[in-house]
Amino acid sequence: MMRALMRPSALALACALGAPVAALAAPVSHVFLVQNSGWMEPFYTDPASQYKALVTEVVLAAVQPGDALVLAAFNQSLPGAPSPKALLAAKVDDKPQRAAVAAALAPLAAARKPGSSALADTDLGEAVSTSITSALGGKPGLIWLFTNNKNSPNNDQATAQRNREFYELIHHGGSIKKALAFPLHMPVHGRYSANGMMIYVFAIQDEGKRELDALLRSGRLQKVITEPPARLKPLDQDTVRLLPVKVENVPGVAFSTQPNGTLRADIDAAAAASGAAPSAGDPAAAASTAAHAAGGPPAARIQWRLENTIYPYTITSARLAARSVLAGAEKPIALGADSVQGLAPGKSLPLASSMQLPVANLPGKWSLEAVQAAGSAAVLPGAIEVQLSEQKLELSQAFRDRMAALFPGDPLPDIFTPPSQVQGSRAVLPLEVRMQFGLAPLLALLGGVAALLLGAAALAVAAARPRKVQVTVEGELRTLHVKAGNSQPLFDKAGNKVAVLNTTLFGSTLTDLREGAQVRLGR
Repeated sequence: MMRALMRPSALALACALGAPVAALAAPVSHVFLVQNSGWMEPFYTDPASQYKALVTEVVLAAVQPGDALVLAAFNQSLPGAPSPKALLAAKVDDKPQRAAVAAALAPLAAARKPGSSALADTDLGEAVSTSITSALGGKPGLIWLFTNNKNSPNNDQATAQRNREFYELIHHGGSIKKALAFPLHMPVHGRYSANGMMIYVFAIQDEGKRELDALLRSGRLQKVITEPPARLKPLDQDTVRLLPVKVENVPGVAFSTQPNGTLRADIDAAAAASGAAPSAGDPAAAASTAAHAAGGPPAARIQWRLENTIYPYTITSARLAARSVLAGAEKPIALGADSVQGLAPGKSLPLASSMQLPVANLPGKWSLEAVQAAGSAAVLPGAIEVQLSEQKLELSQAFRDRMAALFPGDPLPDIFTPPSQVQGSRAVLPLEVRMQFGLAPLLALLGGVAALLLGAAALAVAAARPRKVQVTVEGELRTLHVKAGNSQPLFDKAGNKVAVLNTTLFGSTLTDLREGAQVRLGR
C-alpha cells in the first residue's frame, strides 16, 4: 500500500519556492518528472499513446517497499503556474499500487500558460535542478525524467543550444553521479507528431548511484524497458569489462571464475617454491618464460576478451596497460597488445596476458599460519586492473541512426559527444589468490606433541615405580626397591652407616662411602 504524505498543492508550492520539502515524513528516494508542455500534446491526445502506461510501469518497477516517491508534472515555471507540480507524494509501505499511480496520471494533459490559450514551454534543466534542491532536499535519490527531448524555455526555438545547456548540467553537476538515457520508439499523432521519447534517470550523490546500480542488477527495470541504456555519465569508469576465456594453468596452480565474476587462483603449497614456463610466441609469453627462467614465482597465461561496455560509444583508440594489486603490492601484467582501436559498444577483442602470482606473500608450508590453516586455505584478495589512457570516444553510427529516426531534425546525437576532458578509464576484475594447505603440517605438529606427551607419561610412570637394586655389604647380597630420585643409607651388620645409595631413572650410584667399608653394587 502507499501512504499519502502531502497534498499535491502543498508540494507544488514548496517546489515553486525552491524550499526543501520538510513536511515529508521520510526521505524521498524517487522523483518522477513527467513532461506535459505543448510539444508533448500528441502523447496525451493520441488514443493509441502508451505514454502514461509506460510512466506507470516504470514507477512500479523502480519503487520498492520502504521507498518514498514524488510523481510530478513539469513544463516551465511561471507566476501562477509552478513547475514541477506534484501529482502524488507517498511513502511506500508495500508494493506501490498501480491504481494509485494511474489515477494520479489520468487527468494530466498538455498544460497551457496561465491566462492564455498558448501551450506551455519546457525547461528540462529547471525541472531537474528543482527536484535536486526541493523534492530531494539535497539528499540522495533517483530523478526520472520522461520527455520528448525538446528543451524550449520561453518558446526558444534554439532547442539544440538549450539541450547543450541541459547536458552541461548533467556532465558538470557535482551532485549527479550517474546519468542514463533510454531512447524509446513511441509514434504519436495529434496537433503535432512525434516518433519517440526519452527516459532519463539521474543518480544523485553516491548513495543514489549505488541505488541505481542495484536496480539495474535486479533486472526489474529491464522487464519494462528492453532497450539498453545510453550512458551519459560517468564516462571514465567501467568503460570496458574483462572476461576470462582461457587460463593455462601452471603445475600446482588452478584457476577458476566464480559466479560473482571473481578470478580465483588456487595454489598448492608445494607450488610456492616452483614455477612453470608457458610457451613463448608473444610478449606476454616471453615475459612469463623469463620470469620462470630467473627462478621467479609461478606465472600464468590468461586469455581475455576485452568488452566495450560504454554504450553507445565506440572506443576509437586507447592505450592499454595492466597491473595486479595483491597483498599491498602492485605488479605489472604483460599484455599481448598495448592498444585498442575501433571497439564498438557491446563488442570485444581478444587479449593475452601473463601474470606472476605473489606466492612470496603467502605463508610457508611449515609456518605457523600453515598449521593454523591446515585443511583449508590462506586467501589474498586483490584485483586485476586494465588502464585505458589517451582514450578517444565517439558516438556509434548505429546510435546516431536510431536517434535520427526517433527525433528527426534534432541535433541531439552531437550533444551526446563526450566531454573532451574524458580521456581515460579503467576496468577492474576482482582477484583472489588462495594457497591450499594440506594436513601434513598439522599432523606432524600433532604427532610431535603426542610423542612428547607419551614420553612425559612414560617418565612419570617410571619415576613412580620402585626400581630393583642389588648391593653387596660385607659379602652379604641385599635386594632393595628404591624409587627414582630417592636416596637410601646402607648399614653394616653392626648398624654402622657405610654408604648412601642414590637412584635415578638412568641407574644407581654409591656415595658417602665409609673408609674401609666393603660395599659394592651388584653381587
